Amino acid sequence: MNALLLTARLDIAESLRARWFAFYSVVFGGIVVALLVFGLTESRILGFTGLSRLLVTYIQLCVAILPVFILMTTVRSVAGDRDAGVFEYMLSLPVPLAAWFWGKMIGRFLVVFLPVFGAMALAAVYATARGIAVDWGLFLLYGALLVSLSWAFLGIGMLISTLARSPDVAQTGAFLTWLVLLLFLDLILLGLMIRQQLPLELIVGIAVANPLQSFRTAAVLLFDPQMVVLGPAAYVILDAVGRNGYLIFAIAYPLVLGTACAAIGYRIFRRGDLP
Repeated sequence: MNALLLTARLDIAESLRARWFAFYSVVFGGIVVALLVFGLTESRILGFTGLSRLLVTYIQLCVAILPVFILMTTVRSVAGDRDAGVFEYMLSLPVPLAAWFWGKMIGRFLVVFLPVFGAMALAAVYATARGIAVDWGLFLLYGALLVSLSWAFLGIGMLISTLARSPDVAQTGAFLTWLVLLLFLDLILLGLMIRQQLPLELIVGIAVANPLQSFRTAAVLLFDPQMVVLGPAAYVILDAVGRNGYLIFAIAYPLVLGTACAAIGYRIFRRGDLP
């Protein structure tokens, strides 16, 4: 446990010194500041007042920005250390491989999640100071969704990082993975539905298997309980599991997916780098 915590602390320290972390923090902090400046916390749009409108907008922006940031920075962790010859040094120390791998993942999770959540917390503090209503239940649910989304793409990034043999290959694989998942949000699934006339239940099942889509659908469900914007797909989801059931799925599934991908990555890492 001590080795795991030390590895996590080392990864956090390295990330804080990196330029990407400063840029990453500025991006999400800047988004919240921009939304506050434009007065979204005090606007009345589609019946949303207080902090709700800002959270809805912020979460939708996170869907597009957060995954690619996590993937592009995480894939360099194992692949970059392999390319720099750090493995030989690490293997010479009394640090278990499991502690090094999972400690690195935990440290990276804290680094990528805290700026995103911190920006959202800043908005809540600002709203409270201005006497604006804050729906703390909604705030916590959005926080849980961000945890699950971050963990899912962190696990995917660690898997790609162990499969790739160079940082350049790892970054290319990360970008292609993000692009494929992004395309599966709408374009490819819509084409399958029209051309192949597949059952709606199958299409919806494929859609929610995409962590981006499950996150976005849960975000829509939180401010639109009937999910009118999703059309017929809403009936399949609500009839199958209901609102609460889907929210539980949207939080639990990405956590399981990220853990499974990281576990596979660790097995590949262990087999490839043990003498």
